[in-house]
Amino acid sequence: MLDITLRVRVHVDALIAAQNDMGVCDAIEQNAPAGKPADMSAPHLPKVAGIDSTVAGPQHTAAAAAPLPSVPAAPPAPGALIQDRLAGWVSDLTTLHELTERLARTATLDEALDELLRAGAALVGARRGLVTLEPRPGPLRDDCFHGGRGPSLAKGLGLTHAELGHIETVPRSATAYGRILDGLAPQPGRPGRAGVPQAVAHPDLLGDPALDPRHREVAIRLGYAASYTLPLAGDGSGTLGAAVWLYDEPAAPGERRCHLAGLYMRYAAEHLARLLELEHARATVATVAEGLLPSRLPRVPGVQLAARHRTGPHGGGDWYDALPLPEGALGLAVGSVSGSGPSALAAMGRLRASLRAYAVMEGEDPVAVLSDLELLLRLTEPARTATALFAYAEPAARKIVLAGAGHTPPLVVGERRTEFVETSLSAPLGMLACWEAPSVELSPEPGETVLLYTDGLLRRTGDPMDRAFARLHSAAAAVPKAVRDDPGAIADHVLHTVLPEGLDRMDGGEDIVLLAARFD
Repeated sequence: MLDITLRVRVHVDALIAAQNDMGVCDAIEQNAPAGKPADMSAPHLPKVAGIDSTVAGPQHTAAAAAPLPSVPAAPPAPGALIQDRLAGWVSDLTTLHELTERLARTATLDEALDELLRAGAALVGARRGLVTLEPRPGPLRDDCFHGGRGPSLAKGLGLTHAELGHIETVPRSATAYGRILDGLAPQPGRPGRAGVPQAVAHPDLLGDPALDPRHREVAIRLGYAASYTLPLAGDGSGTLGAAVWLYDEPAAPGERRCHLAGLYMRYAAEHLARLLELEHARATVATVAEGLLPSRLPRVPGVQLAARHRTGPHGGGDWYDALPLPEGALGLAVGSVSGSGPSALAAMGRLRASLRAYAVMEGEDPVAVLSDLELLLRLTEPARTATALFAYAEPAARKIVLAGAGHTPPLVVGERRTEFVETSLSAPLGMLACWEAPSVELSPEPGETVLLYTDGLLRRTGDPMDRAFARLHSAAAAVPKAVRDDPGAIADHVLHTVLPEGLDRMDGGEDIVLLAARFD
């Protein structure tokens, strides 16, 4: 019988990996046992009383009584480390791609800042944070933000407005974001790239003897013990601001987290720069649009006026007008020009100015006013169409004569009725070689309000037009009695009732015009 000694332990996985890297022969040689193997067999003598065996017993018997000595594990294969590192890089790139895609889908500055704070907190392992924006002096800062030494715009994650206010009481020079915004943080240059502020880590704020006393007081009050600050700076945008993440305990993100967060913030800076330019363009368009509309409504005996106007993000061509006419008459007009942007605003301004001139000359005939307007549009803007409604009102006689060109019908709101005015169907201006449609006459009762509006009010609801008209009618019929004497309150009630929450904002979609005239 042969007793085989078990001294060779072969690591199969390591052997296979090594074979792939260095060849079968070399791998076997590397994994071969270093020492000389024991005797393959030994005599097994019978046990006799009084006789000591001169030959040692088989070694496997002793091995059964004592544990085998541990054999050191084989070193990792040369390719394993590279595979692990590649897997880590792929995971990081996937995470970074998902976060930047989510940021790219944000369309407003508030949405982008909220997404930036959430993504940054996940990357650096923090729970709370804040971001401050303070573009360099220029049109962006002058038009979109307030001036001053403090941050122009601040948003927090996990921080209330009161807590943000406490943080802003810390001297600016004592905060990392303040030094970044003021250009006091280190800005090392890079090949082919201008200097960019570095990230600032405070792994133990309360343990820093040089910490500003007010900063220490605020940190203790809000319960954070460490911070990590990153600049919002891109290649072409410059330093727009800084983001700070706060830790409840002394901590600091690792090198891998810092690298990912830095790449994300560089992309976020470019995205925020584009949104800032868009905000600047929107503010400019809204300012121009407001300048082209009446600065105030006229006061005419027997009628009260109120208007509400919302400019869409792209600057549409919706407009309104109210002008006093001879013999105590009043001209009311609303309209919409096709297209958006500066060209639509310019066309809207020309049409409104022309309509005022035509109304003064022949306002008592609304059909003639719109016919002249259609001829002007066809000659000056052959590729553009427009809708318009003009009403010639005599408040003393409570009489209105109106004509519309492809426009939505007015709505009469009173105690006894809430109904649309039946106007004749007509194509918009600029679509026919010669526009002409009959006018209609309306006699509002004392206390009734006539609402003129553009189709932007209906389109912002997102409903089909028939449902949008029904919603408008229901909102007007539900005006409380307590506010029926105030045309401004009636307009506000209708506006907030017709539109879902948030769609009545300045950037909620298409332009909105609502003109209310209450007759005594």
